[in-house]
Amino acid sequence: MISLGDSLPHHEFQFLDAEGMAALTTKDLFNNKRVVLFAVPGAFTPTCSEAHLPGYITLADQFQAKGVDAIICLAVNDAFVMKAWGDSQNAEAITMLGDGDGSFCHAMGLAQDTGRFGGLRSQRFSMLAEDGVVKILNVEKPKSFEVSDAQTMLAQI
Repeated sequence: MISLGDSLPHHEFQFLDAEGMAALTTKDLFNNKRVVLFAVPGAFTPTCSEAHLPGYITLADQFQAKGVDAIICLAVNDAFVMKAWGDSQNAEAITMLGDGDGSFCHAMGLAQDTGRFGGLRSQRFSMLAEDGVVKILNVEKPKSFEVSDAQTMLAQI
């Protein structure tokens, strides 16, 4: 599993916004930036939609005040689902990023197989990366939501 001080693996994501589909790499998203990345098991799922994403939306200004350049929400979903989920949550301040096949989560050692429930998903986690290097990492225990929430991350920065 990725650890403090490790560089994020190179990856190319498909990203959809109002301007259309674009390919973004980890270099595009993280180089020369201070970024909070949090990952959820899936878009539109209860804890993710009712607590995890809304916490980061609510505190986005406070993250920015602490020098965070971007907040990224990651899930093993496609770009279309991530855009629809972000739109439904009024997540304009959050970059909604899909890891369509889970390969980015897998490369970080943070993928999980949920079997028939949903297949390959991300573990629930949060991190602060500076210039693509992990500075803070909070990985949840299975079926928990205690350390990757926005309030915890904000207090750690």
